[in-house]
Amino acid sequence: MKRYFRIALRSLSKNRVFSLINITGLAVGLACCLLMMAYIAWETGYDRNANQLYRVGVQLNQNGGIADYPDVDVAVGEGIKEAVPGVLASTRILQAAVPIVHYGDKRFKETNIAMCDSNFLQLFSIPLVEGDARTALVEPSSMVITRAFEKKYFGGEPGLGKTLLLAGGAPFKVTGVVDKIPDQTHFHFDAFLSITSSQGIMHNHTWSNIGFYTYLLLQKGVDPKTVERQLPPLVEKYVVPEVVHDMGVSLAEARKSIDAWHFYLMPVRDIHLQSHTKYELEPGGDSQYVYIFAALAVFILLLACVNFTNLSTASSAGRSREIGIRKVLGSIRSQLVTQFLTESLLLTLAAMLLALGLVWLLLPWFNQVSGKSLPFGYFLSPGALATDLGLVVLAGFLAGVYPAFFLSSFKILQVLRGKAASGRRSTLRSTLVVFQFIISTSLIIATLIVYRQLYYMQHKKLGYDKDQVVFLKDAYGLQANQYAFKQHLLADPRVTSVSLSRDVPVELPGMGSDGTEVFAKENKDNETASEIHTNIFHVDYDYIKTLGMTIVTGRNLSADFPGDSSAVVINESAVRDLGYKNNQVALDKIIVGSGQKEWHVVGIVEDFHYTSVKQKIAPLMMMLGHNFGGVLIKIHTGDVEGVLDHIRTEWTTLNNQLPFDYYFLDDRFAALYSQEQKTGQIFTLFAAVAIVIASLGLFGLVAFTVEKRTKEIGIRKVLGANATQLVFLLAGDFLRLVSIALVIAIPLTWMAMHRWLENFAYQTGIAWWIFALAGISALGLALVTISFRAIRAALANPVKSLRSE
Repeated sequence: MKRYFRIALRSLSKNRVFSLINITGLAVGLACCLLMMAYIAWETGYDRNANQLYRVGVQLNQNGGIADYPDVDVAVGEGIKEAVPGVLASTRILQAAVPIVHYGDKRFKETNIAMCDSNFLQLFSIPLVEGDARTALVEPSSMVITRAFEKKYFGGEPGLGKTLLLAGGAPFKVTGVVDKIPDQTHFHFDAFLSITSSQGIMHNHTWSNIGFYTYLLLQKGVDPKTVERQLPPLVEKYVVPEVVHDMGVSLAEARKSIDAWHFYLMPVRDIHLQSHTKYELEPGGDSQYVYIFAALAVFILLLACVNFTNLSTASSAGRSREIGIRKVLGSIRSQLVTQFLTESLLLTLAAMLLALGLVWLLLPWFNQVSGKSLPFGYFLSPGALATDLGLVVLAGFLAGVYPAFFLSSFKILQVLRGKAASGRRSTLRSTLVVFQFIISTSLIIATLIVYRQLYYMQHKKLGYDKDQVVFLKDAYGLQANQYAFKQHLLADPRVTSVSLSRDVPVELPGMGSDGTEVFAKENKDNETASEIHTNIFHVDYDYIKTLGMTIVTGRNLSADFPGDSSAVVINESAVRDLGYKNNQVALDKIIVGSGQKEWHVVGIVEDFHYTSVKQKIAPLMMMLGHNFGGVLIKIHTGDVEGVLDHIRTEWTTLNNQLPFDYYFLDDRFAALYSQEQKTGQIFTLFAAVAIVIASLGLFGLVAFTVEKRTKEIGIRKVLGANATQLVFLLAGDFLRLVSIALVIAIPLTWMAMHRWLENFAYQTGIAWWIFALAGISALGLALVTISFRAIRAALANPVKSLRSE
């Protein structure tokens, strides 16, 4: 083995150019593979400790589709536990509305506080470093906080036993401290309040609303599907009577809820990647992208190995006499195979070391794009190093096994005469080139389609004007000064309109709007009619004007009509789903909601995208609200900083409790598509890597071919062939290989991207020019790669190539 290593190092040193190209290609492939493996391991590692834990969700078969909610009503969890065998425990959590927290002279705005049952942290295996997890949240007005929260308010002093004042001056005693919520968890709160602190929650036992994220602990061996099959009778027992009472419909109408109202269980481990509702506690990942990146990692690694194979066989002619002499001196084939595999493993090990260096350089960018916070130490842990070593052996074997058997198969007489084996093996090398360009061309096409869809979503007509609209949070801090603040802003000529509303049409996951079940009053006694779910925006008279929406029928809400306190403006989707034939028919009709509340339809607004373009526009009602909670400001000026300073001054003058916190609507809109943007960037990176590796592989095959045809080229030059003819002679075969790759890649990529686009309710088509552009790019790239080596051979002095004849 010592001799094998010494000869391997000597051979790699002698062929520096090929060794450098090989190591670089492998290193790039391995670096990409390591980054993707780390990303996949991170994404699939969420809530690993949540064994036997399931979240209760509800799906409503309405509006011609299924509305999916990850939260249920207050009594659902305990009700299921009492009624269904095998359910050991239930627990609930919901976001708490606690804007300001006080301790002494410290006061901070907090948006990350939850209320939960006393067993919540125990069921999620989150240990307390101070306090008793079994009793910390049992008593009312108790709270558990994180170390960071403790340091924020108490400095270096222990927080246990101290009291914090929450919104309204309510005192809460710190009864426990956790170190931190694990990164790979589907929720991250800074403090947990005892749910027993809310008397309204404790005395409410309803089933037909939503709002509480509810989890069940199942006994080991209990099938969640078996539990789900026992839930429809609970819908009939609890939901149906509430629908009769709240909606004022007949029992026959309410019984439709048995089929329309479907409770289901989702494994907590699957929430991060599998649950895609817009009402999650925080934005999750997407299993589809995990599969895509896993496939990319495999393809990139295979491309690097294929590249190694091509370059190794291309350089084989230079080692043919070495192999022949070693065979004459007694080397058997297994020894030669071992020699070449040793060289492959050495080269792969060097590539892995370089790959780790590339990972270190790329990690900040990768973290930014992927939204993760992976430390470089993650790649140096014992488990990661063991994986790296396994990857070295795998990649070294994959990359070296064919060259090893290929080189060791040379016949002694042939190689000593300078004739290396070729024949049928050229077919394999050609196949490998086709494979490389199938992958690289597919990635080029996929990247173009991803960016085209992203551009389409970002530039699609939304139905409202998002440009130069500032949204101020926490307008409730202005209290009685809200209207004065609005008038002060309107006095500035740079401000064109102001609306007091807590609802904006670009809500991110975890920021769900209000909603209710409604039906058209005139259809109350129609047995074929049923209620639908509609979202609700609480607005003022200037909301539609501020956002530039279009009233297609009727009028806007107006102070000139005192009865508008019970009026609504609905969108066109609500008109359709409520069963009206057209907008005109819906005008002046009565809509009935929960609690038999009635609203008068005074206007219909043109459908606008108030969620991502990925989702179909759902029914919406806009009604007057009084607890606004936000301010929308439409500005028209180039002096954005100046007008923001003016708004900040007015805010500070009228409100000294809450900080000036704002964002621009178009920035929030762009954030809706952050996942697609990240995917596009990663696709671009991997497409570039695949192109580089494929080009290196093609370069290797061209070098091999030129080496074989050196004397032929010399003879053709002597007989009068010019450089251009020789370049196209050499390029012809390779361009045919690339053309074959295009023929295979185009339909495969079309099918894959067609399935990807099905995730979007509104999508751009797959234009023919994308495939044409990708094909021209691949052929042009191949021609440029071939030309580097072919031109050099065509311009060489034929005397040198014919000297040995």
